[in-house]
Amino acid sequence: MTTDTPTDVFEEHRPVLMGVAYRMLGRVADAEDVVQEAWLRWSGADRAEVREPRAYLVRVTTRLAIDRLRQVKARGEAYVGPWLPEPYVTDFGDTVPDTAERAVLADSVSLAVLVVLESLSPLERAVFVLREAFGYPYADIAAMLDRGEPAVRQLAGRARKHVDERRPRYEVDPAQRRDLTERFLAAAAEGDLAGLMAMLAPDVRLVGDSGGKSKAPLRILESADNVGRFLVAVAGKGIPEMSFRFLELNGGPAVLILSGDKPDSVFQVDVSDGRIRSVYIVRNPDKLRSLASA
Repeated sequence: MTTDTPTDVFEEHRPVLMGVAYRMLGRVADAEDVVQEAWLRWSGADRAEVREPRAYLVRVTTRLAIDRLRQVKARGEAYVGPWLPEPYVTDFGDTVPDTAERAVLADSVSLAVLVVLESLSPLERAVFVLREAFGYPYADIAAMLDRGEPAVRQLAGRARKHVDERRPRYEVDPAQRRDLTERFLAAAAEGDLAGLMAMLAPDVRLVGDSGGKSKAPLRILESADNVGRFLVAVAGKGIPEMSFRFLELNGGPAVLILSGDKPDSVFQVDVSDGRIRSVYIVRNPDKLRSLASA
């Protein structure tokens, strides 16, 4: 006989619900709102009729996230400069011991993949997240979305093809990414252009997200020369009372730059063949608020 309260049950599944909502929306605040709404639905539900709380909660969260995503797309708000997802702390710790499962979860929440997911329809995105990140059977996804299984399989195939065609291919070795991140940070801070150039792939891309609310490139920078010179120029200007700390964000090592005690920016790199292939910089202050206490 279980003595778990409704709150106990919900809190047990909260990490999964947050994982689904964030992958669906790419925004921490929106994901938290969706999970809170799922809690309200759960607290008011007739739980005697709920056979599998996890399945029920994932279904409710997914549908709420689809509705929220449709609202965002319908507003069609113009974004100033390149867009990146809001950085999300993903220290899996001991909750995901299997290496293969950790790799799948990390990849599905990476900045590169989430950027591609933005171009999917809400239903395609939901099917992709539930199938590829969390491994739900097609029959279960069909029940969650009130769709026939053949339709869900079609959505999954279309979404997977779209993502596979557009996602960059990077290595996910955390130790190598951490090593290159540390060396990259040191070279940039010292204005060491030669050191940076040695780490950057010739076709490296730098994506800066400011939302027009702070200084960052308003277009994607390409080539080692352009990216290296930009980073050296930025380092030369300095940040008042600068400090930094390493975090695991979006499934990989990242650097949180602080000005005093306030988050200033997040740096993260993607690596392939021992070289940095992409540099991501998030400076939109709205996207850094959740990291203030990280």
